[in-house]
Amino acid sequence: MAVSFKGVHYPKSVILYAVYFYVRYAVSYRDLEEIMAERGVDVDHATLNSWVVKYSPLIAEQAQKRKCQTANSWRMDETYV
Repeated sequence: MAVSFKGVHYPKSVILYAVYFYVRYAVSYRDLEEIMAERGVDVDHATLNSWVVKYSPLIAEQAQKRKCQTANSWRMDETYV
C-alpha cells in the first residue's frame, strides 16, 4: 500500500520534497521553512515537523519493502583484507 496523502492541504510533491530534504540534509525545521519559502511555498516549521514525524516512517517502510535482498553469505578475497 502506498503512502496516503488524503486530506492534506499541500501537494504531495511539496510534502515529499520537504521530508526528503529534512531527512537527507542536516537542517533545522526553521531553516527548512526558509528553504521552502525561497521555493515559493509558505509553510510553518511546526507543519514541517508534523510531516516528518508522520510521513518519514511510512516512506522508510515502503523503501524497505522495495529493497532487494542480499545473499546470506558474504565472502571476501584476501586482497581486500
